Amino acid sequence: MSNQKILIVDDDTNICELLRLYIEKEGYSTVIANDGEEAVSAFSKEQPSLVLLDIMLPKLDGWQVCREIRKTSDCPIIMLTAKGEVFDKILGLELGADDYVVKPFEAKEVIARIRAVLRRSGSDNQNAIKEVKWDKIVINLTNYELKVNGEVVDTPPKELELLYHLASNPNKVFTRDQLLDQVWGFEYYGDSRTVDVHVKRIREKIDGVSDKWDLRTVWGVGYKFEVKG
Repeated sequence: MSNQKILIVDDDTNICELLRLYIEKEGYSTVIANDGEEAVSAFSKEQPSLVLLDIMLPKLDGWQVCREIRKTSDCPIIMLTAKGEVFDKILGLELGADDYVVKPFEAKEVIARIRAVLRRSGSDNQNAIKEVKWDKIVINLTNYELKVNGEVVDTPPKELELLYHLASNPNKVFTRDQLLDQVWGFEYYGDSRTVDVHVKRIREKIDGVSDKWDLRTVWGVGYKFEVKG
């Protein structure tokens, strides 16, 4: 665990110091940034295992920092914010955040979220190759690669993780809230339309590829990866 580095981004130095103390006590190393520009620079230089990212930041806000990181990296991001509106949660999900903690928070809760997100992302040194194959499609979560008819299709991380989760559990129906919990890891209540947005984008890439499987909507319930025959 000691080789894992956490980038803490918050303009409140007291919060940064509190988080640093708790995180380093758990055996992680830390790097601190107090504004958005510093965060982007520190991320590029330090290559952390995970980012704790406040939303209300000087220079660049947390959304902009998240976008910049996602241009080059799938590094796990946990958003920290005093805002609890559903809109913020949806925006965080759609930008590629992995979890979301609302201030004021308990430091122990943040530690638990860090562990869970690192575990889900495979950053806990699990070496098993995560790959699902069906007719004319290969979903590889180790390399974050989607192949359709042997061709690599550019796919954002959360779309790939959602498709992988569904295709790993063929014919099992998941509600939107289950998918938010199991793919994004959010303890999420309220509007879950972000799942619909991701499914729509996935379908644009895979619809009609094979008659042996289909990404289906189960009306009034959720979604399933249906395998036929």
